[in-house]
Amino acid sequence: MDYENILNQASLHLKNFNIKNPRLDSELLLSKALNISREDLLLNLKKKISFNKHKKFNILLKKRERRMPVAYILGYKDFWKSKFVINNSVLIPRPDTELIVEESLKCLPKKKSKIILDIGTGSGCIIISILKERPKLTAVGLDISKNAIKIAKINAKLQHLDNRIEFINSDVDKHRGRKYDLIISNPPYIKKIKISRLEEDVRNFEPKLALDGGFSGYLSVEKVIKKSVDLLKKNGKLVLEIGHGQTYYISHLLTKYGFYINKISKDLSKKERCIISTKY
Repeated sequence: MDYENILNQASLHLKNFNIKNPRLDSELLLSKALNISREDLLLNLKKKISFNKHKKFNILLKKRERRMPVAYILGYKDFWKSKFVINNSVLIPRPDTELIVEESLKCLPKKKSKIILDIGTGSGCIIISILKERPKLTAVGLDISKNAIKIAKINAKLQHLDNRIEFINSDVDKHRGRKYDLIISNPPYIKKIKISRLEEDVRNFEPKLALDGGFSGYLSVEKVIKKSVDLLKKNGKLVLEIGHGQTYYISHLLTKYGFYINKISKDLSKKERCIISTKY
């Protein structure tokens, strides 16, 4: 059977399981099974597949059929300008989160040495993306998950940045030390009651620790803001990702703890997604 026929059958199969992008997912999974790029796959659709590769593809397809996210099956996700190793110990990097990178870079002059802190670093994709753009920066990444820290360290090594970033397995409450020029965070901000209503791909596979913002959705956000008061230098910046409909209350929290709000940025869906503020 050639690649094209396999893709047609697989797409139809995934469509029957209500998978959103059955053709794209099939192409990515077949590329993985063949160990070639998606571009090479599409240029060789008439090529025949071997029995072993077909068998491997069917195993991957079964995982997707059970709603395992493609990124976890592949073991990587593209974010900003790089490819990041991931597994189900970390959230899958999303395009909307690139807004943190974009806004942080605006706060960081290219030729100045600064130190930044990433609270809840996960795969390390945000902090690593920033460091790649600013060669004079150094950074610390915190996460309460040991397994997330392992993944972040792998990514830093793969991007040749392990000498400029330190990853620490710790809750932000217990973090002591230097003062930072910039703090970034994509904290858990989903209300506990809403976790069960998330898409099956998310609620059954992505780490609850990185999603659950407690009863109100603001538990981790307030902790990050409160701790940033101690960890930031005067006039230091805090760049936060927020959930839909959370702008008003988080703005109130920032003001309460002594921050001036510089800007509120919208994501690709035109929803307010990122707040940039300065410590008085």
